[in-house]
Amino acid sequence: MYSLKDELKNNPYPGRGIILGRSEDGKCAVAAYFIMGRSVNSRNRIFREHEGGIRTEAFDTSKMSDPSLIIYAPVRVLGNKTIITNGDQTDTIYELMDRQQTFEQALRTRCFEPDAPNYTPRISGIMHIENGRYNYAMSILKTDGGDPDTCCRFTFAFENPRAGEGRFIHTYVGDGNPLPSFEGEPKKVATEGSIDELTDMLWENLNEDNKVSLFVRYIDIETGTYETRIVNKNK
Repeated sequence: MYSLKDELKNNPYPGRGIILGRSEDGKCAVAAYFIMGRSVNSRNRIFREHEGGIRTEAFDTSKMSDPSLIIYAPVRVLGNKTIITNGDQTDTIYELMDRQQTFEQALRTRCFEPDAPNYTPRISGIMHIENGRYNYAMSILKTDGGDPDTCCRFTFAFENPRAGEGRFIHTYVGDGNPLPSFEGEPKKVATEGSIDELTDMLWENLNEDNKVSLFVRYIDIETGTYETRIVNKNK
């Protein structure tokens, strides 16, 4: 099991990251999503709650040079499902699952981002809570070694996850030019503490220069009620 604190503290640029899991007491489904940025355009963002989920918005509209790839809905809720992604594939998953397609089928219509030379992976997660049962899945769509003519598709499903454990997937191994894509399966991590304790730990250990916004949600598995925390560097 990896330490979330160390994974963040020792990586200056994991890019965007999704953490899904279960709380220590077993009562709540846990979700977190963060964004980072190196350019003025990427750093000029905030998270704002929207229709049960969140959207990214420009903090200062006069500094927004290109909204593509950075303005989207990272989190949307479809019935008893919560969708979390690092791009507009959130809408693809929402719309196609609403038409009875699966998470994987929806993502087969998409690939990595067209941001050469990085070709940023599209990372996605979905949480399903029903009748006191909870499971989740995660996906990554990426090139094969940076070759834009390829697309590798990986989905990881976790049924009845254990209390105090989660999985962490992010876009980049670390900083670089081009940015190196995430490798391997989502990392097993501990999901410790209350929603406020987890939020504080994540925010404190994200790189101070590059962190932009953080979303954390705890969903009661029995009732479906939830608590949300949003932290924005821009205020």
